[in-house]
Amino acid sequence: MTDYTTVSIPKDLADRVEETIEGTSFSSTSDLVRFLLRSIVIQHQKEGQLTEAQFEEITDQLADLGYLDR
Repeated sequence: MTDYTTVSIPKDLADRVEETIEGTSFSSTSDLVRFLLRSIVIQHQKEGQLTEAQFEEITDQLADLGYLDR
C-alpha cells in the first residue's frame, strides 16, 4: 500500500491547474503534480545533481506555466 502526504497550493493556482488540465489525460491536479514531480526527480536521478542552470530552467518553465509565482 502506498502512503500519501498532502501538498498545499493556493486556491487560485489550483483553479488555474484545473482549467489547464481540461481535455488532457490528467484527471486531477494531483495527477499533474505527481507527473511534474516525477519528471523532475527522474531527470535528477539520470543526470546526477541538478546544476543551478537546470534548476533555474525548470523553475522558469513552472513559473511560465503558472505553477510558481516569481
